[in-house]
Amino acid sequence: MLSLENINKSYGSLQVLRDVSLEILPNEIITIVGPSGAGKTTLLQIAGTLDRPDSGKVLYDGDDLSQFKDKKLSQYRNNNIGFIFQFHQLLPEFTAAENVAIPAMIAGESRKQSITRALELLSRLGLADRADHKPAQLSGGERQRVAIARALINKPKVIFADEPTGSLDSRNRDEICDLITRLRDELGHTFVIVTHDPTISRIADRIVHMADGRITMIEPTRVESDPAEESDSDQQSTDSANPLPEAECEINPSAIA
Repeated sequence: MLSLENINKSYGSLQVLRDVSLEILPNEIITIVGPSGAGKTTLLQIAGTLDRPDSGKVLYDGDDLSQFKDKKLSQYRNNNIGFIFQFHQLLPEFTAAENVAIPAMIAGESRKQSITRALELLSRLGLADRADHKPAQLSGGERQRVAIARALINKPKVIFADEPTGSLDSRNRDEICDLITRLRDELGHTFVIVTHDPTISRIADRIVHMADGRITMIEPTRVESDPAEESDSDQQSTDSANPLPEAECEINPSAIA
């Protein structure tokens, strides 16, 4: 779905990314971890088309987005990519439903259609009774769920999240992690999450480790089973389901009344 090929990025004399390549698959949760200054957020911004690489390719379904003009790139981003930020970035003068609906209206949907879709998403995320509230009237966890609904409104191919639980307590953090997992499982969304919190990586399919502008390791978190072991297990199950013939079974005479 998304391929980053040989991405390099510098700001002045500081090289932030060094020949980074990464493939992101559909219906996958990836976390990107590493120390401050490793290049995690810069990689996220380039993958999300918020910034351009100095060299390399950003390929979505084979299209090289690094070659798109600004207007075409903005349209593509709004229709295909969602973002969740650490501090939610909700507009304070609008209600939760209006904040969620804004990307859909930018994409050309009517206000009525956009609000209807926003209310459906807020209901799915447990916020039906908070739709008319403004951000200042919501808790931190509620604001972040509104931000997630906003990221989902245009049914994006991939959602990028930069420290989405960084400002939350442990209870709200766990709720957001469970919500991301449920959205992936039920709706098939792909999530790429930059985080310093190791507990978030428990929901990931792969953990991408970065240091000094490079990917140092990609760690799968789901171990594929060995086909030979599966065969042995299947045989054991078959044996237990089919006991020995009667002639081969030992009979305890004392058990016969």
